[in-house]
Amino acid sequence: MAIRIFIDQGHNPPGFHNAGAVGNGLNEGEINFRAGIYLGNLLANDYRFEYMLSRPTPTTVLGTNTSTSLAERVRMANEWPANYFISLHCNANVNPNINGSEMYIYQFNTQANWLAQHIMNGIVRNTRLRDNGIRQNQSLYVLRNTAMPAVLVEMGYLTNFNDAMILRDNLWNVAFGIYMGILNYFGFLPLNNLS
Repeated sequence: MAIRIFIDQGHNPPGFHNAGAVGNGLNEGEINFRAGIYLGNLLANDYRFEYMLSRPTPTTVLGTNTSTSLAERVRMANEWPANYFISLHCNANVNPNINGSEMYIYQFNTQANWLAQHIMNGIVRNTRLRDNGIRQNQSLYVLRNTAMPAVLVEMGYLTNFNDAMILRDNLWNVAFGIYMGILNYFGFLPLNNLS
C-alpha cells in the first residue's frame, strides 16, 4: 500500500489573508505553492507514494483567517488520512544576513525528528542552502494537531538575497532535496536506480 504524504503549501496566495512573508520581490504563498507542485510531481511518478496538496491550484485559498486556514490544512490531512505531513514555508528576518533552512517538529526523538533530519540533509545536498538545524516547537498549530508525524520545513529566507535567488531560480532542486530526504528516511532508492 502506498505511503500517503500530505503536502501543505503554507499560507495563501498574495492579496489574501495569511499570505506569508515577502522579500526580494518574492511572496511566500507563491513560493510554497510552486514547491508543493514540484514535490507532488516527484511523488506522483513514484508508485510507492500517494500525495495530497493543501493548495492544488495557485488560486486556492484556505480558511477565512489564519486560524481557520491552519485548521483546514490539519483537517484535510487527518481526514484523508495521511501517513506523514510536510508543511512548506519560507522564512523572513529583519536582518538580511540571516539565511538557511530550518525544520520544525513537535518533539525530538520521534519519527518526525528523523524525517526532518533526512529532509534537511536532502536540501543541503541538492542546494546551496545552509543547515540551521532541527528545532522543537510545540506551539505550531500544524505540528500540534496533526494525527501523523509532521515536519514544518522553512526552506530559506526570502529576506536574504542568496536564499531568495535559490528559492526563485532553483526551487525544483529544493523540492528534489525534500523528495530525496523522504526516500532516505524510508531507506528507498530512487526508482531510476532500481534494476
